[in-house]
Amino acid sequence: MIFYEIKANYQRQTGEDNPGSVSETYLVEGITPSDVEKRLLDEIKPLIFGDFEVPGIRKRNFFDIYPAESGADHWYEGKVEMITIEENGAEKRRAVNILVQADSVDAAVSSLKKNLGNYDSEIIGVKKSAIIDILRATED
Repeated sequence: MIFYEIKANYQRQTGEDNPGSVSETYLVEGITPSDVEKRLLDEIKPLIFGDFEVPGIRKRNFFDIYPAESGADHWYEGKVEMITIEENGAEKRRAVNILVQADSVDAAVSSLKKNLGNYDSEIIGVKKSAIIDILRATED
């Protein structure tokens, strides 16, 4: 499957009897941009109070996604160099992105180190992602 990052703007209840505009980013697994837009709309439809707009959809490639074992609320994007040795003995480095759910940058780095323990790799950087939720494809 392919992951798409979708930015959604819509109105929803933000307090007592006052609808407010929100802009949120989701990562949705699907085949086409129109497929993932429909899936996102179906998922958040109960929250929508008024207009719904998708100003942007882009394909994202992640080497892996590491959800938190406990209730962490944030997603962090780690840039990691995977190191392999070619048959001729030359070192080859390939940069990949990994999504990690954690409470802080330090916790995200710790999770990356734990999950990448079996790989020869180097963490280049970690930054907080705008993604608030991931919708994975369900198998029928």
